[in-house]
Amino acid sequence: MNSIVLVIVGALVLVLGYRFYGSWIAAKVLVLDENREVPSKKFEDGHDYVPTNKWVLLGHHFAAIAGAGPLIGPVLAAQFGYLPGTLWILIGGVLAGGVHDMIILFASVRQDGQSIAEIARKNLGERMGYITSISVIFILIITMAGLGLPIVNSLYNSPWGTFTVGFTIPVAIFIGIYLKFIRPGKIAEATIIGMALILLGVILGPYIQHTALAPYLTFNVKQMSLILAVYGFCAAVLPVWLLLLPRDYLSTYMKLGVIALLVIGIILVRPELQMTAVTKFIGGGGPIVPGKVFPFVFITIACGALSGFHSLIGTGTTPKLISNEKDILPIGYGSMVIESFIALMALIAATCLPTADYFAINSAPAVFEKLGMIPKELPMLSQMVGEQLAGRTGGSVSLAVGMSYVFYKIPGLESLMSYWYHFCIMFEALFILTTIDSGTRIGRYLIQDLAGKLYKPFAKKDSWFNIILFSFIMSFAWGYLLYTGNISTIWPLFGVANQSLAAIAFAIGTSVLIRMGKKKYIPITILPMTFISVATLTASIENITGNYIPNNKTLLTVLSFILIAILVVILYESIKHWIADLKSGDFDKVNENNAI
Repeated sequence: MNSIVLVIVGALVLVLGYRFYGSWIAAKVLVLDENREVPSKKFEDGHDYVPTNKWVLLGHHFAAIAGAGPLIGPVLAAQFGYLPGTLWILIGGVLAGGVHDMIILFASVRQDGQSIAEIARKNLGERMGYITSISVIFILIITMAGLGLPIVNSLYNSPWGTFTVGFTIPVAIFIGIYLKFIRPGKIAEATIIGMALILLGVILGPYIQHTALAPYLTFNVKQMSLILAVYGFCAAVLPVWLLLLPRDYLSTYMKLGVIALLVIGIILVRPELQMTAVTKFIGGGGPIVPGKVFPFVFITIACGALSGFHSLIGTGTTPKLISNEKDILPIGYGSMVIESFIALMALIAATCLPTADYFAINSAPAVFEKLGMIPKELPMLSQMVGEQLAGRTGGSVSLAVGMSYVFYKIPGLESLMSYWYHFCIMFEALFILTTIDSGTRIGRYLIQDLAGKLYKPFAKKDSWFNIILFSFIMSFAWGYLLYTGNISTIWPLFGVANQSLAAIAFAIGTSVLIRMGKKKYIPITILPMTFISVATLTASIENITGNYIPNNKTLLTVLSFILIAILVVILYESIKHWIADLKSGDFDKVNENNAI
């Protein structure tokens, strides 16, 4: 199949989904009101609650939600062929991911920017609030440590990548100060300056690794893990306008710019998808993703179609920054369909590689040898990038090779294969890093909300003691797991944990719709919730019985059972409240103004 056809079809599906389905939900279901007071103006404090320009906030929100999932997940799911992943990215993004993100963001904006746990407490009762708090913190710590792994693996012993990614931090701080004090409101001007400086960092990167600075920018895995945790702590403590917001906003331009270059490259090169529509591994037995295409394609792709992690951003930093309720549509639903398009581009880049080369990169050498495949262009590609590519599992290397494979085929760029490869590795690290800063800050909110229920002084949002304490607790928790390396054994749980959180967010969103008197619209949340719950529970059980127990993976078995229990309890409690609320029949009258 020609890749251009897939690009055009994918873009049309996502644009039409936004234009019709997303807009219909915004206008008819949620009834967004541009005249309604939003939390950023109601509680403006210059630290967490800051009214923000729509396009700046779109950049921040997109950067925060677009982590490893849309890049790594589709690449790994290519094991099943290009068709299963493509269908789930497009259908899931429009009918599940976009709905999930917009409704949970709406709920938080309507409830003063409160966290997902506080929304659960208000709509489902005190007990559900505590259950959700503990569940989300548990899932988030695992997820944050997991998100750190590909960054560490991409940047350790890489002065080029470390410099370029690290250079974005002082640039962001400068732009934050520029917009706050030097030239307030000059968004376009600040954007041009910021992007010029970021591009300067990209240009200087390959030269830095050949200078005397290189040894000071070369860190091993343990050192990089510590640096990442310290960065997460700083991003959670500093005012949102100083580091997190401008950095995420500016890095979005690089993300979208690289993806735009990839689209242009595909149009110019017109590569054929060398992977078949479906492979022999759809029934299981694949070397990369354990199990059958159902349920594992839905668990593996994660953020590219539906992600529970997005609900933490949608009830964390973003609702405290929205300056107009109408912005919920482009920021919530719009960011999701952009991410789905990026996931599709990642899938295309991976499946453009010769099939044997794809499996050689993503499989351990001993496993690949049993597949009976012979690499086609991999020896040549390894020589061109200057690194051994076989057996580099995890998805990030094969994506970088796939993107470079497209770029270097553009006439005149053949000699830049090594540059493209290292640039793509750096791009992936930058892409994922923006979830670290937002995720740590959200973890701080969640832990503080829970602690504030137990000891009232902890609930003070403007206390620097509280800000530092809970930022430290969160960054230490996931940083410790990352530093010790034990978290690498939990990697198979990421997809399950992430989709469990998505099901929880759908359950809470359904309760919000019922309490708004919108019961006739609840299928838009109940149907995707039911589907992803079945897929997640099935994947958990298959992991336990087919992988963890036979291989004596006790920790993974215990954590899987905890995730199953969390999901079942929350779904049961939610359904019980839905039935009670629907029987009461009071909400149509109480919520005529669509308030929650």
